[in-house]
Amino acid sequence: QDHVCSLFKVPFRGAPCSDAAGRQVPYGAIMKQVNSSLSGVLWDEVQKSPFYEYKDSLGHFHQVWFDDPHSISLKAAYVKNRGLRGIGMWNGNSLDYSREAVAEQQTEAMWQALTP
Repeated sequence: QDHVCSLFKVPFRGAPCSDAAGRQVPYGAIMKQVNSSLSGVLWDEVQKSPFYEYKDSLGHFHQVWFDDPHSISLKAAYVKNRGLRGIGMWNGNSLDYSREAVAEQQTEAMWQALTP
């Protein structure tokens, strides 16, 4: 109810927030799962990022954090407004490059969001 997700203590294996505590999920899978999730899309005002919660087939609760065009555009605008030299995004290859119409729209929106 309070949207707090506890992470298991795991050994450090690389970059902060790496797969040591979770795993990466392709954007297409996130977009397909979010609509059937327990929570629908939630928004964290501090991180300026969306997330959702779901329960797996074993009854365990999970929380998925991701970026979408809105959160990416806020971050890109932050970079531009402060005169920083650029922005990148983590694993653009996780976007859905299938030829499905919805996937093409989602992928295009993500890339467009990088240009405020």
